[in-house]
Amino acid sequence: MRSPAPRAIHDERGSTLVELMIALVMLTVGILAVGQLFPAGSRSQQQARMTTSGNYYAQEKLEQLAGSAWTDASLTAGRHPASGSEALGSSGQWQRFYLVEAMASPLDNLKKVTVTVQWVYQGNRTVTSTTYVRR
Repeated sequence: MRSPAPRAIHDERGSTLVELMIALVMLTVGILAVGQLFPAGSRSQQQARMTTSGNYYAQEKLEQLAGSAWTDASLTAGRHPASGSEALGSSGQWQRFYLVEAMASPLDNLKKVTVTVQWVYQGNRTVTSTTYVRR
């Protein structure tokens, strides 16, 4: 009786140095790609925070004007302040002004109030809010 033929021994070795270097390069490229996401996320978060503050300042002025009497000086037609802007925030980063327009007949019992808040962060940014004040 014959014994089974011996199996060929496969030459199994570990990873080569070239394979390890390729794996390290791929891992490094992946880590650098993920690392670039963090500064972009931080900039986006700062921009959103500043936009939220701009909206707050615009809404604050609208609520203040909505409670004013029809004949109040703050509701006279035109731009307020007449020239320049009101500086807001601890460093005056936000600039705010508002425009009052008297509506024509048959809406002459309304005044349109548009508040604009501007600031600079990665370019000029603006938030505009509008309301109508009734007599």
